[in-house]
Amino acid sequence: MIIRKITMDDADAFWQMLFELDKETKYMMYEPNERTRDMDRIKGLIEKSEEGNNLLLVAENDKEIVGFLSAERGVPKRIRHTAYIVVGIRKAFRGKGAGSKFFRELDSWARQNDIKRLELTVMCPNKAAIHLYEKNGFAVEGVRKKAMYVDGEYIDEFYMAKLL
Repeated sequence: MIIRKITMDDADAFWQMLFELDKETKYMMYEPNERTRDMDRIKGLIEKSEEGNNLLLVAENDKEIVGFLSAERGVPKRIRHTAYIVVGIRKAFRGKGAGSKFFRELDSWARQNDIKRLELTVMCPNKAAIHLYEKNGFAVEGVRKKAMYVDGEYIDEFYMAKLL
């Protein structure tokens, strides 16, 4: 499995991976088939990554995009030292080291870009993701009560961060 920065040539494959990921897990933001094919948005994310302001990595297996990590840097001066992280890996490729590779690349990018705080949210029942985040230096800072509504019930989220 290869971890690399996304390129504009990946736009369609990246959207397709996100669309399929939504069907495989209840732990991402979108319900199955809820994500719209907004290629301008996808291309905007890729452009910001290519410019270096943000980071968008993909995991590639046999030339297929099977996961991603995005880091969106704070824009106002007061939070420019922070980055908000989102990670998703297709079901068949979880537990194969992509997550750890993503976080090694993230740490390198953060240090090169003077990021002092990495932060994310994760649904409290998502034990595998919480383990990955803690293994990579993140700690729970708080709980967002009833942050998500999934399958007819409210789900709490942990707010996690890593200080560099």
